Amino acid sequence: MKYTNRNKAILLLADGTIFYGKSIGIEGTVFGEVCFNTGMTGYQEIFTDPSYFGQIMVASNAHIGNYGTNEEEVEADKIMISGLVCKNFSFNHSRVNSTEGLKQYFEEQNLVAISDVDTRALVSYIRENGAMNAAICTEECDIEALKTRLAAVPDMKGLELSSKVSTTEPYFVGNPEAKYKISALDLGIKKNILRNMAKRDCYIKVFPYDATYDELKGFNPDGYFLSNGPGDPDPLLVAQETARQILDKNEPVFGICLGHQVLALANGIPTYKMFNGHRGINHPVKNLLTGEGEITSQNHGFAVNREALEKHPDFEITHVHVNDGTVAGMRMKNKNCFSVQYHPEASPGPHDASYLFDQFITNIEKGKHSN
Repeated sequence: MKYTNRNKAILLLADGTIFYGKSIGIEGTVFGEVCFNTGMTGYQEIFTDPSYFGQIMVASNAHIGNYGTNEEEVEADKIMISGLVCKNFSFNHSRVNSTEGLKQYFEEQNLVAISDVDTRALVSYIRENGAMNAAICTEECDIEALKTRLAAVPDMKGLELSSKVSTTEPYFVGNPEAKYKISALDLGIKKNILRNMAKRDCYIKVFPYDATYDELKGFNPDGYFLSNGPGDPDPLLVAQETARQILDKNEPVFGICLGHQVLALANGIPTYKMFNGHRGINHPVKNLLTGEGEITSQNHGFAVNREALEKHPDFEITHVHVNDGTVAGMRMKNKNCFSVQYHPEASPGPHDASYLFDQFITNIEKGKHSN
């Protein structure tokens, strides 16, 4: 293999800490909130997940790029992360059904990445000091000037990002002759969520993040879905009002991640920014309704306030995160509504959580029979 000399590069954290590495060959400077994902596979799905918009991803797996990319394995039409930090970047890849190498994939979308970073030390640092804004610089950098630019980057708390990733026009997914019709509010929806609904005989109309209840109702759906997405749920006032009106009519509704948080806010239950968040494909969740455990894929930096949820007379907690006791799922006692803070569509090996899509269909059927 021919040796290639690569330029030095840095990761600058908001507290002034610097981690050194090398550029993979795409020059530039990018900003975002630094976070880490503990998944050992699925890097392309992570890079294209709209929920990661505005974030610099640190991969805890020591090797990234070794199996290339496949055009079918995306959660959106483009890369969503702001930049990548990894230990070893594989310029050569090996997989029978790969479409292209990861570097070529990054070059096509001008994604700045830095490798040869001590990611074990970096992940430990983030764990101890919390998620914070950061900058990747793979070109000639004036550190003091970069610190000034980084200081001007807005904090993730209070930041509305769904408008950056949502569709601008409604579109359809699935078979128009399907048994069920779903109105989906796109706060940053993943393609695989839509695939899971379509294969359960659903025809889905996907609406922009700021669509009103009347617009969603115009499709005459059997149920409503509130999607995942990036940023703070608190500024999504239109989505919260849309959720309230769906609930007022007691129509079937299912929320995932950001949609889960929007449903809480619509009922006066606050959310908060987590110290680090949950990002990985092996997070343990306990289903309080069945007593069973689930291995889940998670990606969120905000969560529903458990104390406030427990005090709300109309809600019950259905799932909890085993590691820290945070709310992983909830349902309403008096409405046809449930939601989870993880990704049942991701199926990172286990399919422990795929039943949630079946539960949504069951709730739709119950709604039909009750009308």
